[in-house]
Amino acid sequence: MTNPTDEARVLDAVPTGLFIGGSWRPAASGATLAVDDPATGTTLVEVADAGPEDGMEALAAAAAAQSSFAAMAPRARGEILRRAYELLMERIDDLALLMTMEMGKPLAESKGEITYAAEFFRWFSEEAVRIDGGYAIAPAGTSRFMVMKQPVGVCLLITPWNFPMAMGTRKIGPAIAAGCAMVIKPSELTPLSMHALAAILVEAGLPDGVLNVVTTSNAGAVMEPLIRDGRARKLSFTGSTAVGKKLLEQASDKVLRTSMELGGNAPLIVFDDADLDKAVEGAMAAKMRNMGEACTAANRFLVHRSVADAFADKLAARMEALVVGRGTEEGVQVGPLVNAKSREKVVTLVQDALDKGASVKIGAEPGDGPGHFYPPTVLTGVPLEARLSHEEIFGPVAAITVFDEEDEAVAAANDTEFGLVSYLFTENLTRALRVSERLEAGMIGLNTGLVSNPAAPFGGIKESGLGREGGSVGIDEFLETKYVGIAFGG
Repeated sequence: MTNPTDEARVLDAVPTGLFIGGSWRPAASGATLAVDDPATGTTLVEVADAGPEDGMEALAAAAAAQSSFAAMAPRARGEILRRAYELLMERIDDLALLMTMEMGKPLAESKGEITYAAEFFRWFSEEAVRIDGGYAIAPAGTSRFMVMKQPVGVCLLITPWNFPMAMGTRKIGPAIAAGCAMVIKPSELTPLSMHALAAILVEAGLPDGVLNVVTTSNAGAVMEPLIRDGRARKLSFTGSTAVGKKLLEQASDKVLRTSMELGGNAPLIVFDDADLDKAVEGAMAAKMRNMGEACTAANRFLVHRSVADAFADKLAARMEALVVGRGTEEGVQVGPLVNAKSREKVVTLVQDALDKGASVKIGAEPGDGPGHFYPPTVLTGVPLEARLSHEEIFGPVAAITVFDEEDEAVAAANDTEFGLVSYLFTENLTRALRVSERLEAGMIGLNTGLVSNPAAPFGGIKESGLGREGGSVGIDEFLETKYVGIAFGG
Protein backbone atom coordinates (compact mmCIF):
# COMPACT_ATOMS: atom_id res chain seq x y z
CA MET A 1 0.00 0.00 0.00
CA THR A 2 1.28 3.46 -0.85
CA ASN A 3 1.50 6.08 1.85
CA PRO A 4 -0.10 9.55 1.78
CA THR A 5 3.33 11.21 1.68
CA ASP A 6 4.18 9.51 -1.62
CA GLU A 7 0.81 10.41 -3.08
CA ALA A 8 1.19 14.06 -2.09
CA ARG A 9 4.74 14.20 -3.44
CA VAL A 10 3.68 12.76 -6.81
CA LEU A 11 0.73 15.12 -7.11
CA ASP A 12 2.84 18.15 -6.19
CA ALA A 13 5.31 17.34 -8.98
CA VAL A 14 2.70 17.42 -11.77
CA PRO A 15 2.11 20.71 -13.65
CA THR A 16 -1.50 21.84 -13.46
CA GLY A 17 -1.59 24.53 -16.13
CA LEU A 18 -2.00 24.46 -19.89
CA PHE A 19 1.16 23.77 -21.86
CA ILE A 20 1.36 26.22 -24.76
CA GLY A 21 4.42 27.28 -26.72
CA GLY A 22 6.79 25.67 -24.24
CA SER A 23 5.32 27.27 -21.10
CA TRP A 24 2.88 26.18 -18.42
CA ARG A 25 0.22 28.81 -17.85
CA PRO A 26 -3.30 29.19 -16.46
CA ALA A 27 -6.38 29.31 -18.65
CA ALA A 28 -7.08 32.77 -20.04
CA SER A 29 -10.33 32.83 -18.07
CA GLY A 30 -8.68 31.57 -14.90
CA ALA A 31 -11.08 28.61 -14.87
CA THR A 32 -10.07 25.27 -13.36
CA LEU A 33 -11.56 21.78 -13.26
CA ALA A 34 -11.33 19.11 -10.58
CA VAL A 35 -9.56 15.78 -11.08
CA ASP A 36 -11.15 13.21 -8.78
CA ASP A 37 -10.04 9.89 -7.33
CA PRO A 38 -12.65 7.38 -8.59
CA ALA A 39 -11.98 5.09 -5.61
CA THR A 40 -13.02 7.71 -3.06
CA GLY A 41 -14.78 10.48 -4.95
CA THR A 42 -12.44 13.07 -3.43
CA THR A 43 -10.69 15.74 -5.47
CA LEU A 44 -6.99 15.17 -6.06
CA VAL A 45 -6.10 18.50 -7.64
CA GLU A 46 -7.48 21.32 -9.78
CA VAL A 47 -6.07 21.87 -13.28
CA ALA A 48 -6.48 24.70 -15.78
CA ASP A 49 -9.71 24.49 -17.79
CA ALA A 50 -9.02 25.76 -21.32
CA GLY A 51 -11.42 27.85 -23.34
CA PRO A 52 -11.55 28.57 -27.09
CA GLU A 53 -8.98 31.38 -26.79
CA ASP A 54 -6.48 28.99 -25.20
CA GLY A 55 -7.06 26.42 -27.92
CA MET A 56 -6.34 28.94 -30.66
CA GLU A 57 -3.13 30.02 -28.92
CA ALA A 58 -2.04 26.39 -28.76
CA LEU A 59 -2.75 25.96 -32.47
CA ALA A 60 -0.79 29.12 -33.28
CA ALA A 61 2.17 27.82 -31.25
CA ALA A 62 2.11 24.50 -33.09
CA ALA A 63 1.85 26.21 -36.48
CA ALA A 64 4.81 28.45 -35.64
CA ALA A 65 6.93 25.44 -34.66
CA GLN A 66 5.97 23.21 -37.59
CA SER A 67 8.46 24.18 -40.31
CA SER A 68 11.57 24.16 -38.11
CA PHE A 69 10.59 20.87 -36.48
CA ALA A 70 9.92 19.25 -39.85
CA ALA A 71 13.45 20.28 -40.88
CA MET A 72 15.05 18.69 -37.81
CA ALA A 73 17.19 15.68 -38.64
CA PRO A 74 15.28 12.39 -38.29
CA ARG A 75 18.00 11.05 -35.99
CA ALA A 76 17.59 14.06 -33.68
CA ARG A 77 13.82 13.50 -33.50
CA GLY A 78 14.42 9.83 -32.78
CA GLU A 79 16.85 10.64 -29.97
CA ILE A 80 14.23 12.83 -28.28
CA LEU A 81 11.86 9.88 -28.26
CA ARG A 82 14.57 7.54 -27.02
CA ARG A 83 15.40 9.86 -24.09
CA ALA A 84 11.70 10.16 -23.27
CA TYR A 85 11.41 6.36 -23.28
CA GLU A 86 14.27 6.09 -20.80
CA LEU A 87 12.79 8.75 -18.51
CA LEU A 88 9.41 7.01 -18.50
CA MET A 89 11.02 3.75 -17.44
CA GLU A 90 13.17 5.45 -14.79
CA ARG A 91 10.06 7.06 -13.22
CA ILE A 92 7.66 4.19 -13.66
CA ASP A 93 6.76 3.93 -9.97
CA ASP A 94 5.73 7.57 -9.59
CA LEU A 95 3.96 7.66 -12.94
CA ALA A 96 2.04 4.49 -12.11
CA LEU A 97 0.96 5.90 -8.76
CA LEU A 98 -0.25 9.08 -10.46
CA MET A 99 -2.25 7.07 -12.99
CA THR A 100 -3.81 4.88 -10.33
CA MET A 101 -4.91 7.90 -8.33
CA GLU A 102 -6.62 9.63 -11.23
CA MET A 103 -7.95 6.62 -13.16
CA GLY A 104 -8.42 3.85 -10.60
CA LYS A 105 -6.61 0.85 -12.08
CA PRO A 106 -4.40 -1.19 -9.71
CA LEU A 107 -0.73 -0.22 -9.47
CA ALA A 108 0.40 -3.38 -11.26
CA GLU A 109 -1.78 -2.51 -14.24
CA SER A 110 -0.61 1.11 -14.18
CA LYS A 111 3.01 -0.05 -14.30
CA GLY A 112 2.09 -2.28 -17.20
CA GLU A 113 0.60 0.67 -19.02
CA ILE A 114 3.67 2.85 -18.46
CA THR A 115 5.84 0.09 -19.93
CA TYR A 116 3.46 -0.25 -22.88
CA ALA A 117 3.33 3.53 -23.35
CA ALA A 118 7.09 3.85 -23.26
CA GLU A 119 7.45 1.17 -25.92
CA PHE A 120 5.68 3.42 -28.42
CA PHE A 121 8.41 6.01 -27.92
CA ARG A 122 11.14 3.39 -28.31
CA TRP A 123 9.47 1.91 -31.41
CA PHE A 124 8.96 5.26 -33.15
CA SER A 125 12.42 6.48 -32.18
CA GLU A 126 13.63 3.73 -34.50
CA GLU A 127 11.00 4.42 -37.17
CA ALA A 128 12.04 8.09 -37.41
CA VAL A 129 15.14 7.18 -39.40
CA ARG A 130 13.31 4.73 -41.68
CA ILE A 131 11.05 7.19 -43.52
CA ASP A 132 11.73 6.32 -47.12
CA GLY A 133 10.70 7.14 -50.67
CA GLY A 134 11.49 5.80 -54.11
CA TYR A 135 12.94 6.33 -57.58
CA ALA A 136 11.69 4.56 -60.69
CA ILE A 137 11.86 4.62 -64.46
CA ALA A 138 8.54 5.37 -66.15
CA PRO A 139 7.21 2.45 -68.19
CA ALA A 140 7.81 4.38 -71.45
CA GLY A 141 11.35 5.22 -70.39
CA THR A 142 10.93 8.93 -71.13
CA SER A 143 10.72 10.19 -67.53
CA ARG A 144 11.64 9.29 -63.99
CA PHE A 145 9.47 9.09 -60.92
CA MET A 146 10.69 10.25 -57.52
CA VAL A 147 8.54 9.68 -54.44
CA MET A 148 9.16 11.38 -51.11
CA LYS A 149 7.36 11.35 -47.77
CA GLN A 150 6.96 14.53 -45.75
CA PRO A 151 5.26 15.47 -42.45
CA VAL A 152 1.53 15.95 -42.83
CA GLY A 153 1.74 19.13 -40.75
CA VAL A 154 0.15 20.30 -37.52
CA CYS A 155 -1.85 17.52 -35.85
CA LEU A 156 -4.79 17.63 -33.46
CA LEU A 157 -4.78 14.68 -31.06
CA ILE A 158 -7.66 13.73 -28.75
CA THR A 159 -7.13 10.96 -26.20
CA PRO A 160 -9.47 9.08 -23.81
CA TRP A 161 -9.38 8.50 -20.07
CA ASN A 162 -8.99 4.71 -19.93
CA PHE A 163 -5.32 4.52 -20.98
CA PRO A 164 -4.23 8.08 -20.22
CA MET A 165 -0.53 7.59 -20.93
CA ALA A 166 -0.47 4.93 -23.66
CA MET A 167 -3.11 6.58 -25.83
CA GLY A 168 -0.95 9.70 -25.74
CA THR A 169 2.35 8.05 -26.65
CA ARG A 170 0.65 6.03 -29.40
CA LYS A 171 -0.17 9.33 -31.15
CA ILE A 172 2.66 11.60 -30.00
CA GLY A 173 5.37 9.05 -30.84
CA PRO A 174 4.70 8.83 -34.58
CA ALA A 175 3.92 12.56 -34.80
CA ILE A 176 7.35 13.43 -33.39
CA ALA A 177 9.07 10.78 -35.51
CA ALA A 178 7.42 12.15 -38.66
CA GLY A 179 8.18 15.79 -37.81
CA CYS A 180 4.71 17.06 -36.89
CA ALA A 181 3.87 19.69 -34.29
CA MET A 182 0.68 19.04 -32.38
CA VAL A 183 -2.07 20.12 -30.02
CA ILE A 184 -3.30 17.35 -27.73
CA LYS A 185 -6.46 17.34 -25.65
CA PRO A 186 -6.45 14.68 -22.93
CA SER A 187 -9.62 13.60 -21.18
CA GLU A 188 -10.69 15.95 -18.43
CA LEU A 189 -11.15 12.87 -16.21
CA THR A 190 -7.48 11.84 -16.38
CA PRO A 191 -5.28 14.76 -17.52
CA LEU A 192 -2.46 14.35 -15.00
CA SER A 193 -0.68 11.53 -16.83
CA MET A 194 -0.56 13.65 -19.99
CA HIS A 195 0.77 16.64 -18.04
CA ALA A 196 3.51 14.46 -16.61
CA LEU A 197 4.29 13.13 -20.09
CA ALA A 198 4.58 16.64 -21.53
CA ALA A 199 7.06 17.58 -18.80
CA ILE A 200 9.13 14.49 -19.62
CA LEU A 201 9.22 15.36 -23.32
CA VAL A 202 10.48 18.86 -22.50
CA GLU A 203 13.21 17.30 -20.38
CA ALA A 204 14.03 14.99 -23.29
CA GLY A 205 14.67 18.00 -25.53
CA LEU A 206 11.45 18.53 -27.48
CA PRO A 207 11.50 22.08 -28.91
CA ASP A 208 9.02 24.69 -27.68
CA GLY A 209 5.69 24.67 -29.45
CA VAL A 210 5.96 21.16 -30.89
CA LEU A 211 3.67 19.72 -28.22
CA ASN A 212 0.85 21.79 -26.73
CA VAL A 213 -1.55 20.41 -24.12
CA VAL A 214 -5.02 21.85 -23.57
CA THR A 215 -7.19 20.23 -20.93
CA THR A 216 -10.80 21.35 -21.02
CA SER A 217 -14.23 20.51 -19.70
CA ASN A 218 -15.78 21.81 -22.95
CA ALA A 219 -14.08 19.81 -25.68
CA GLY A 220 -16.47 20.81 -28.44
CA ALA A 221 -16.08 24.54 -27.90
CA VAL A 222 -12.28 24.29 -27.77
CA MET A 223 -11.53 21.71 -30.47
CA GLU A 224 -14.09 22.43 -33.20
CA PRO A 225 -12.60 25.86 -34.05
CA LEU A 226 -9.16 24.22 -34.31
CA ILE A 227 -10.49 21.50 -36.61
CA ARG A 228 -12.18 24.05 -38.87
CA ASP A 229 -9.33 26.59 -38.79
CA GLY A 230 -7.25 25.17 -41.65
CA ARG A 231 -3.79 25.38 -40.07
CA ALA A 232 -4.07 21.85 -38.71
CA ARG A 233 -3.85 19.11 -41.34
CA LYS A 234 -4.43 15.96 -39.31
CA LEU A 235 -6.91 14.81 -36.67
CA SER A 236 -6.34 11.67 -34.61
CA PHE A 237 -9.04 10.65 -32.14
CA THR A 238 -9.57 7.73 -29.77
CA GLY A 239 -12.99 7.51 -28.18
CA SER A 240 -16.61 6.68 -28.85
CA THR A 241 -18.03 6.11 -32.31
CA ALA A 242 -20.71 8.76 -31.73
CA VAL A 243 -18.12 11.46 -31.04
CA GLY A 244 -15.90 10.17 -33.83
CA LYS A 245 -18.70 10.65 -36.36
CA LYS A 246 -19.15 14.28 -35.27
CA LEU A 247 -15.43 14.90 -35.58
CA LEU A 248 -15.38 13.38 -39.07
CA GLU A 249 -18.10 15.82 -40.10
CA GLN A 250 -16.07 18.72 -38.73
CA ALA A 251 -12.85 17.46 -40.32
CA SER A 252 -14.52 17.33 -43.73
CA ASP A 253 -14.76 21.12 -43.74
CA LYS A 254 -11.00 21.46 -44.39
CA VAL A 255 -10.50 17.86 -45.62
CA LEU A 256 -8.21 16.90 -42.74
CA ARG A 257 -6.39 13.59 -42.71
CA THR A 258 -8.07 11.52 -40.01
CA SER A 259 -7.29 8.53 -37.82
CA MET A 260 -10.20 7.22 -35.78
CA GLU A 261 -9.93 4.51 -33.13
CA LEU A 262 -13.53 4.16 -32.04
CA GLY A 263 -15.82 1.81 -30.15
CA GLY A 264 -15.80 -1.96 -30.05
CA ASN A 265 -18.06 -4.89 -29.30
CA ALA A 266 -15.53 -7.70 -29.25
CA PRO A 267 -16.75 -11.29 -29.44
CA LEU A 268 -14.75 -14.06 -27.78
CA ILE A 269 -15.54 -17.45 -29.32
CA VAL A 270 -14.72 -20.70 -27.51
CA PHE A 271 -15.07 -23.74 -29.76
CA ASP A 272 -15.68 -27.27 -28.54
CA ASP A 273 -12.08 -28.27 -29.28
CA ALA A 274 -10.54 -25.37 -27.36
CA ASP A 275 -8.09 -25.84 -24.50
CA LEU A 276 -10.40 -24.57 -21.76
CA ASP A 277 -7.63 -23.53 -19.39
CA LYS A 278 -6.04 -21.52 -22.18
CA ALA A 279 -9.44 -20.08 -23.11
CA VAL A 280 -10.17 -19.00 -19.54
CA GLU A 281 -6.72 -17.42 -19.23
CA GLY A 282 -7.31 -15.54 -22.47
CA ALA A 283 -10.80 -14.55 -21.38
CA MET A 284 -9.47 -13.06 -18.15
CA ALA A 285 -6.94 -10.99 -20.08
CA ALA A 286 -9.46 -9.90 -22.70
CA LYS A 287 -12.17 -9.08 -20.17
CA MET A 288 -10.50 -7.87 -16.99
CA ARG A 289 -7.64 -5.72 -18.27
CA ASN A 290 -8.39 -2.22 -17.02
CA MET A 291 -11.55 -3.45 -15.21
CA GLY A 292 -13.07 -4.12 -18.61
CA GLU A 293 -12.75 -0.44 -19.51
CA ALA A 294 -11.01 -1.02 -22.84
CA CYS A 295 -12.20 -0.84 -26.43
CA THR A 296 -10.50 -4.21 -26.95
CA ALA A 297 -12.30 -5.84 -24.01
CA ALA A 298 -14.25 -9.00 -24.78
CA ASN A 299 -17.88 -7.91 -24.64
CA ARG A 300 -19.68 -11.06 -25.84
CA PHE A 301 -18.63 -14.60 -24.91
CA LEU A 302 -19.87 -17.09 -27.51
CA VAL A 303 -19.23 -20.58 -26.12
CA HIS A 304 -20.01 -23.95 -27.70
CA ARG A 305 -22.84 -25.67 -25.86
CA SER A 306 -20.76 -28.77 -25.09
CA VAL A 307 -18.20 -26.79 -23.06
CA ALA A 308 -20.33 -23.86 -21.90
CA ASP A 309 -20.92 -25.09 -18.35
CA ALA A 310 -17.30 -26.06 -17.76
CA PHE A 311 -16.06 -22.77 -19.20
CA ALA A 312 -18.50 -20.74 -17.09
CA ASP A 313 -17.48 -22.60 -13.92
CA LYS A 314 -13.77 -22.03 -14.53
CA LEU A 315 -14.23 -18.39 -15.49
CA ALA A 316 -16.50 -17.69 -12.52
CA ALA A 317 -13.97 -19.20 -10.12
CA ARG A 318 -11.22 -16.95 -11.50
CA MET A 319 -13.41 -13.84 -11.46
CA GLU A 320 -14.76 -14.45 -7.97
CA ALA A 321 -11.23 -14.76 -6.56
CA LEU A 322 -10.23 -11.27 -7.74
CA VAL A 323 -9.61 -8.69 -5.00
CA VAL A 324 -11.55 -5.43 -5.42
CA GLY A 325 -10.44 -2.16 -3.85
CA ARG A 326 -8.54 1.09 -4.25
CA GLY A 327 -5.77 0.48 -6.72
CA THR A 328 -3.06 1.80 -4.40
CA GLU A 329 -3.73 -0.95 -1.84
CA GLU A 330 -1.57 -4.05 -1.77
CA GLY A 331 -3.06 -7.10 -3.47
CA VAL A 332 -5.89 -5.27 -5.22
CA GLN A 333 -6.60 -6.62 -8.70
CA VAL A 334 -9.76 -4.73 -9.65
CA GLY A 335 -10.16 -1.01 -9.10
CA PRO A 336 -13.20 1.24 -9.44
CA LEU A 337 -14.83 2.30 -12.67
CA VAL A 338 -13.87 5.80 -13.71
CA ASN A 339 -17.01 7.66 -12.60
CA ALA A 340 -20.62 7.27 -11.49
CA LYS A 341 -21.92 7.44 -15.08
CA SER A 342 -19.80 4.47 -16.11
CA ARG A 343 -20.94 2.44 -13.11
CA GLU A 344 -24.60 3.24 -13.77
CA LYS A 345 -24.25 2.07 -17.39
CA VAL A 346 -22.97 -1.30 -16.19
CA VAL A 347 -25.82 -1.62 -13.68
CA THR A 348 -28.37 -0.80 -16.38
CA LEU A 349 -27.01 -3.22 -18.99
CA VAL A 350 -26.75 -6.09 -16.50
CA GLN A 351 -30.32 -5.54 -15.33
CA ASP A 352 -31.53 -5.48 -18.93
CA ALA A 353 -29.86 -8.85 -19.57
CA LEU A 354 -31.43 -10.31 -16.42
CA ASP A 355 -34.84 -8.99 -17.42
CA LYS A 356 -34.45 -10.74 -20.77
CA GLY A 357 -33.67 -14.13 -19.21
CA ALA A 358 -29.96 -14.19 -18.33
CA SER A 359 -28.79 -15.76 -15.06
CA VAL A 360 -26.17 -14.58 -12.57
CA LYS A 361 -23.26 -16.96 -12.08
CA ILE A 362 -21.35 -14.61 -9.78
CA GLY A 363 -21.40 -10.89 -8.99
CA ALA A 364 -24.02 -8.39 -10.15
CA GLU A 365 -24.41 -6.96 -6.62
CA PRO A 366 -22.83 -3.49 -6.52
CA GLY A 367 -22.36 -2.10 -3.05
CA ASP A 368 -23.31 1.32 -1.71
CA GLY A 369 -19.91 2.41 -0.36
CA PRO A 370 -17.76 5.28 -1.59
CA GLY A 371 -16.13 4.97 -4.99
CA HIS A 372 -17.44 3.71 -8.32
CA PHE A 373 -16.93 -0.02 -7.77
CA TYR A 374 -18.69 -2.87 -9.56
CA PRO A 375 -17.91 -6.51 -8.73
CA PRO A 376 -16.52 -8.96 -11.30
CA THR A 377 -19.60 -10.60 -12.79
CA VAL A 378 -20.38 -13.63 -14.94
CA LEU A 379 -23.79 -13.94 -16.61
CA THR A 380 -24.96 -17.09 -18.40
CA GLY A 381 -27.75 -17.66 -20.89
CA VAL A 382 -27.51 -14.11 -22.18
CA PRO A 383 -29.88 -13.76 -25.15
CA LEU A 384 -28.62 -12.08 -28.31
CA GLU A 385 -31.37 -9.47 -28.01
CA ALA A 386 -29.99 -8.20 -24.68
CA ARG A 387 -28.53 -4.70 -24.89
CA LEU A 388 -25.10 -5.80 -23.72
CA SER A 389 -24.92 -8.06 -26.78
CA HIS A 390 -24.93 -4.88 -28.86
CA GLU A 391 -23.56 -2.15 -26.58
CA GLU A 392 -20.06 -1.86 -25.18
CA ILE A 393 -20.42 -2.43 -21.44
CA PHE A 394 -16.98 -1.06 -20.40
CA GLY A 395 -17.02 -2.92 -17.12
CA PRO A 396 -16.04 -6.22 -15.43
CA VAL A 397 -18.95 -8.26 -16.78
CA ALA A 398 -18.60 -11.46 -18.84
CA ALA A 399 -21.82 -12.26 -20.72
CA ILE A 400 -21.96 -15.86 -21.95
CA THR A 401 -24.15 -17.03 -24.86
CA VAL A 402 -24.07 -20.59 -26.20
CA PHE A 403 -23.88 -21.73 -29.83
CA ASP A 404 -24.01 -25.08 -31.62
CA GLU A 405 -22.43 -24.58 -35.05
CA GLU A 406 -19.44 -22.65 -36.38
CA ASP A 407 -21.55 -20.69 -38.84
CA GLU A 408 -23.86 -19.66 -36.00
CA ALA A 409 -20.93 -18.37 -33.92
CA VAL A 410 -19.39 -16.44 -36.81
CA ALA A 411 -22.73 -14.89 -37.75
CA ALA A 412 -23.34 -13.79 -34.16
CA ALA A 413 -19.79 -12.41 -33.85
CA ASN A 414 -20.19 -10.36 -37.03
CA ASP A 415 -23.70 -9.15 -36.18
CA THR A 416 -22.55 -5.71 -35.04
CA GLU A 417 -21.70 -2.36 -36.58
CA PHE A 418 -18.33 -2.57 -34.85
CA GLY A 419 -15.22 -4.40 -36.00
CA LEU A 420 -12.24 -3.64 -33.79
CA VAL A 421 -11.12 -7.01 -32.44
CA SER A 422 -12.39 -10.57 -32.23
CA TYR A 423 -11.01 -13.44 -30.15
CA LEU A 424 -11.26 -17.15 -30.84
CA PHE A 425 -10.02 -20.26 -29.07
CA THR A 426 -9.56 -23.54 -30.93
CA GLU A 427 -6.89 -26.21 -31.23
CA ASN A 428 -7.81 -26.92 -34.85
CA LEU A 429 -5.41 -25.09 -37.18
CA THR A 430 -7.69 -25.19 -40.20
CA ARG A 431 -10.61 -23.83 -38.21
CA ALA A 432 -8.37 -21.15 -36.69
CA LEU A 433 -7.37 -19.84 -40.10
CA ARG A 434 -10.84 -20.24 -41.62
CA VAL A 435 -12.63 -18.38 -38.81
CA SER A 436 -9.92 -15.69 -38.61
CA GLU A 437 -10.55 -14.93 -42.27
CA ARG A 438 -14.33 -14.85 -41.78
CA LEU A 439 -14.44 -12.60 -38.72
CA GLU A 440 -15.10 -8.96 -39.54
CA ALA A 441 -12.52 -7.21 -37.39
CA GLY A 442 -9.32 -5.28 -37.84
CA MET A 443 -7.53 -7.46 -35.27
CA ILE A 444 -7.85 -11.10 -34.27
CA GLY A 445 -6.71 -12.66 -31.00
CA LEU A 446 -6.09 -16.33 -31.80
CA ASN A 447 -5.76 -18.34 -28.58
CA THR A 448 -4.77 -15.14 -26.78
CA GLY A 449 -6.63 -12.39 -24.98
CA LEU A 450 -4.07 -9.67 -25.71
CA VAL A 451 -3.63 -8.12 -29.15
CA SER A 452 -2.13 -4.70 -28.40
CA ASN A 453 1.55 -4.33 -29.27
CA PRO A 454 3.45 -1.18 -30.32
CA ALA A 455 5.11 -3.14 -33.13
CA ALA A 456 1.76 -4.25 -34.62
CA PRO A 457 -0.90 -2.23 -36.47
CA PHE A 458 -3.80 -1.38 -34.14
CA GLY A 459 -7.20 -0.43 -35.55
CA GLY A 460 -10.61 -1.57 -36.67
CA ILE A 461 -13.04 -1.73 -39.57
CA LYS A 462 -16.70 -0.78 -39.98
CA GLU A 463 -17.73 1.73 -37.29
CA SER A 464 -14.70 0.92 -35.15
CA GLY A 465 -12.53 3.37 -37.01
CA LEU A 466 -10.19 4.45 -39.77
CA GLY A 467 -6.44 4.04 -40.06
CA ARG A 468 -3.92 2.17 -37.93
CA GLU A 469 -1.71 3.08 -34.99
CA GLY A 470 1.57 1.37 -34.18
CA GLY A 471 3.57 -1.03 -36.28
CA SER A 472 5.46 -0.10 -39.41
CA VAL A 473 2.34 1.58 -40.82
CA GLY A 474 1.77 3.79 -37.77
CA ILE A 475 4.09 6.55 -38.93
CA ASP A 476 2.46 6.66 -42.39
CA GLU A 477 -0.64 8.17 -40.78
CA PHE A 478 1.48 11.28 -40.11
CA LEU A 479 3.16 11.48 -43.51
CA GLU A 480 2.09 12.76 -46.92
CA THR A 481 3.36 11.14 -50.11
CA LYS A 482 4.70 13.53 -52.75
CA TYR A 483 5.46 12.47 -56.32
CA VAL A 484 7.97 14.32 -58.50
CA GLY A 485 7.89 13.66 -62.25
CA ILE A 486 11.27 14.25 -63.87
CA ALA A 487 11.76 14.81 -67.59
CA PHE A 488 14.40 12.50 -69.00
CA GLY A 489 15.66 13.01 -72.54
CA GLY A 490 18.43 11.59 -74.68
